[in-house]
Amino acid sequence: MKVFLIAGELSGDRLGAALMEGLKELSPDVNFQGVGGPLMQAKGMNSLFAMDELSVMGIAEVLPKYRHLLKRMHQTARAVLDEKPDVLVTIDSPDFCLRVAKEVKAASAIRTVHYVAPSVWAWRPKRAAKMAKVIDQVLALLPFEPPYMQAAGMRCDFVGHPVVNEPVATEAEVQAFRDTHSIGDAPLLVALPGSRQGEVSRLTPAFGDVVARMKQVRPDLQVVLPAASPVANLVKELAASWPQPPVILDPNSMDETAAVTQKRAAFRAADVALAASGTVSLELAASATPMVIAYNLSWLSWQIMSRMALIDTVTLVNLVSDTRVVPEFLGPNFRADAIAPALLEILEHPETQYQAMARTMELLGKGQARPGLRAAQAVIEGVKG
Repeated sequence: MKVFLIAGELSGDRLGAALMEGLKELSPDVNFQGVGGPLMQAKGMNSLFAMDELSVMGIAEVLPKYRHLLKRMHQTARAVLDEKPDVLVTIDSPDFCLRVAKEVKAASAIRTVHYVAPSVWAWRPKRAAKMAKVIDQVLALLPFEPPYMQAAGMRCDFVGHPVVNEPVATEAEVQAFRDTHSIGDAPLLVALPGSRQGEVSRLTPAFGDVVARMKQVRPDLQVVLPAASPVANLVKELAASWPQPPVILDPNSMDETAAVTQKRAAFRAADVALAASGTVSLELAASATPMVIAYNLSWLSWQIMSRMALIDTVTLVNLVSDTRVVPEFLGPNFRADAIAPALLEILEHPETQYQAMARTMELLGKGQARPGLRAAQAVIEGVKG
């Protein structure tokens, strides 16, 4: 069996590596070609070119590299057509991947699978119909996504979310974390202002105001802030003016294993979390850490997004569990005077979220076969028809 895979960013590389592992388990003679990062290469792929070339986001970053990206797009499509694989699996990165799939479909009948369904349930629902012109099958991470894809004419398999397969910190690691950072038995807030420069710049100062208000009520409150590598220095600069400088976990100052272990321990050790909107809510749910979600956009972006949105909550825990127990403070409601009381309430009564978080993990596939293996089984079934 010949499989051509394309991943364009680190999250896709992780999904691709897990899928490759599952394919090798179910079909030992499988052969891989494509574009991937270090994890996929470690599973047996010789990448056509460095995956980093595709890891660009935003108009300002893409425009100067557009001609080069276009060249890589055509090169990748030509490689697929030359290899004639049994299946082409594109992983997230839709701007690049779906254009490659379109070019491949225009010149062949090669089966196409896209891993990670677009969030058509949240906004721009017409994307599903457009995608169905070039994609035969979708592998979905969320249990409510298949009907949207199937309605557009694609096979769609829910294969589980990778968060359910990630390890969670042990009690010993939690205690060691609290001891190392002199937290003791004090209430601990984990602050998560995002991983991109723009959102970190917008959110971090306001998060500091939230901490100041919480400290007036709970002077014993301690704060830890796990920073993402690309914005660690910016986080340090912005958090320096907080009333109580947080414990900042800088992954650039430790090896990769230590960075992952420390972040995992911080999530589990925390009594409550203040987090930007995104998949981080699922990581917190996996650690059973109650949370408040807070996010702000520019005025224009908020006007556009709020009018296009098809859902009344952006938090995946709320969506998957079909509850609204995780408070959100978005756009005009992103105010420290509203966020701080919500966090203090959850600090006193965390049990309000435990059931929803456990239900979310269950629905995402916890306790079932690992997502990479389920994805591999779905791909093989699709090829066999």
